[in-house]
Amino acid sequence: MTMLARAGSIAIASIAIASLAITSLGLLGGHALAQPAKLGCTSAPTAQETQTLQCPTAITIVAESGAKFELGDRNRDGHVDSVELSNKALLLEVPKKPGRVRFNVVTPQAIAAVRGTRWAVDAEGAKTSVFVVDGRVSVARSAGRGSVVLGAGDGVDVEGSGELIVKRWPPARVTALMARLGQ
Repeated sequence: MTMLARAGSIAIASIAIASLAITSLGLLGGHALAQPAKLGCTSAPTAQETQTLQCPTAITIVAESGAKFELGDRNRDGHVDSVELSNKALLLEVPKKPGRVRFNVVTPQAIAAVRGTRWAVDAEGAKTSVFVVDGRVSVARSAGRGSVVLGAGDGVDVEGSGELIVKRWPPARVTALMARLGQ
């Protein structure tokens, strides 16, 4: 085989591998994008580069650009009732409904559970921050002891160790978090 023919074969093989990689990424990306539809949620990008999910149970989730999360259906009724968040922030609005299971947001450091409220959860590195806009949210460590209940305007930072301390968040911190969420 000549050097030119060998180079051509290598180029064709490289194109085939690149094409396979792109197809695989497309399928993975399509699967990730199809996830909201699987639980009946629809997704729409916003001008602020956030993503808004609307779910049939009147749940709204606004995801910061680049947020990594997965919707869940713990009670297997076909509706989203939990989110596993591994990076960046979400703003959630979950209406209170009688007899419904609590809605949970699970991060590596914390579990935030509610029955009806509007709140934000931010998972960054080794810390999870939870802020309540309206209503009440119970926040517990994912592993170990300790839980608190937050009311409107309250926030807590959950790290690997230390006491969970509820604080009234200063307006600048609230504004910065809400701006990341297009609010």
